[in-house]
Amino acid sequence: MVSQRKDDWKTLSGLDLDLQSTPDTLQQMGADPLQNGDAGAPPYTRGIHSTMYRSRLWTMRQYAGFSSAKATNERFKLLLERGQKGLSVAFDLPTQLGLDADDEMSLGEVGKVGVSISMLDDMRQLLDGIPLDKVSTSMTINAPAMVLLAMYIAVAEEQGVSSQEVLGTIQNDILKEYIARGTYVFPPEPSMRLITDIFEYCAEKVPKWNTISISGYHIREAGSTAVQEVAFTLANALAYVEAALEKGLDIDAFAPRLSFFFNCHNDFFEEAAKFRAARTLWYELVTSRYQPNNPKSAMLRFHTQVAGVSLTAQQPLNNIARVTIQALAAVCGGTQSLHTNSYDEALGLPTEKSATVALRTQQIIAEESGVADVVDPLGGSYHVEALTKSIHDMALEQINKIESLGGSMKAIEQGWQQREIHNAAYQHLNDVEQEKRKIVGVNHGLMDEETETEVLKLDPSVGEEQCSRLAELRENRDSQRVNGCLEAIRIAAAGDDNLFPLVLNAVRNDCTLGEIIAAMKDVFGTWMAPSGF
Repeated sequence: MVSQRKDDWKTLSGLDLDLQSTPDTLQQMGADPLQNGDAGAPPYTRGIHSTMYRSRLWTMRQYAGFSSAKATNERFKLLLERGQKGLSVAFDLPTQLGLDADDEMSLGEVGKVGVSISMLDDMRQLLDGIPLDKVSTSMTINAPAMVLLAMYIAVAEEQGVSSQEVLGTIQNDILKEYIARGTYVFPPEPSMRLITDIFEYCAEKVPKWNTISISGYHIREAGSTAVQEVAFTLANALAYVEAALEKGLDIDAFAPRLSFFFNCHNDFFEEAAKFRAARTLWYELVTSRYQPNNPKSAMLRFHTQVAGVSLTAQQPLNNIARVTIQALAAVCGGTQSLHTNSYDEALGLPTEKSATVALRTQQIIAEESGVADVVDPLGGSYHVEALTKSIHDMALEQINKIESLGGSMKAIEQGWQQREIHNAAYQHLNDVEQEKRKIVGVNHGLMDEETETEVLKLDPSVGEEQCSRLAELRENRDSQRVNGCLEAIRIAAAGDDNLFPLVLNAVRNDCTLGEIIAAMKDVFGTWMAPSGF
């Protein structure tokens, strides 16, 4: 039978595919799997731990957040009861943009795509009954990351857990917001200042916290290729390292707490190879440029979320298969934690049923598939080694291009990464529309269907309740103390003092998220992307 798929065979990201890779293929590419060493040893191609999942499985960290803090707390407890090992918080759009729920710009968006957090009492409700010295929490928050982490620390202290003991991650990756996602508030320079202030404060006061999760996920969701995802993410990471060094921090004071966040798409072998290549490349970049003394400074630790953009509203149960393939690739690639999307996410927020299926998918992979039983199960495959080398070399080439433009921030200001992603996304869309790339339920395997999938319906009164609670807070708090805290933030923002202690003091004294961000705006201003990007 003659294949009718295509004449030129390529990966999902457009890498050329030979019919089969051989030892000669690797030799021609200059790829020597023997140079990859063992897992737990440089250059970490095979994994950052010598025994990988035999000693400890990846953290099953399902992303959740919707409606009120109380409703999200109930979902968190449900997932923990069913075997989830860590929390991952989704915030609504006003919170992501540093707006209180009663801001006129928040109207109609409160609690829609995540949980609404405007004040310390919201964080208390979100974390009620959750032991913060035992449960690791990841918070997908960027521009207002300092404020949300301060609230988290304040609630932990109320539980009797010191900042030295809290576990988790804030995304805190503002450069990818300018590139791909758009929830920035301040101009790039003060945004970088906030990030390095967090690095500096947490290195001493919150040592178990991952101070940044440098994210390729949203870059890939915006339409990039796997190579672009690696290149742009690592280029951003280098920019953060340089900013921290310029602040006077030692590489070993903050680099061991850098973490990464990648997408995992449908091309199984390309994705597994992508993770292997990223680990190798990060090790090489950090060791050659900064000569750290702590080996952990050059280890790329990463969380993975499967590709939301790959989910289809058509025949949504098919998404269970997609999620399984993607999760399996992430595990074979050596991820440290993993979120599996729910099959109904192209239709709405996950229901309790679909979220449970997503968690069970991870548990089946861990306990029944056998892929977690050995280190780097795909290592040594001619195909995987060839893809690993290709992605490594092509990503390095793009990193060098970004540096020739002046580094990640300068390239962003010129719109270079944005245009590259737009071009890749356009090419993929053309391939789908011309049926060069088939997607079941969209342009292949079509069928008449009746939508029977249950869709989560949110309580429309959440916004009103949040506004009422904020009004009560403003009426009963010490306004003079609040104003003093906000003025201290303005003064520090205009100078060089670390802002974190002042923000922590402000949330303890009932300043709201929106008020703290507004105080910073008074000094830093705001920013809009150059037209056309």
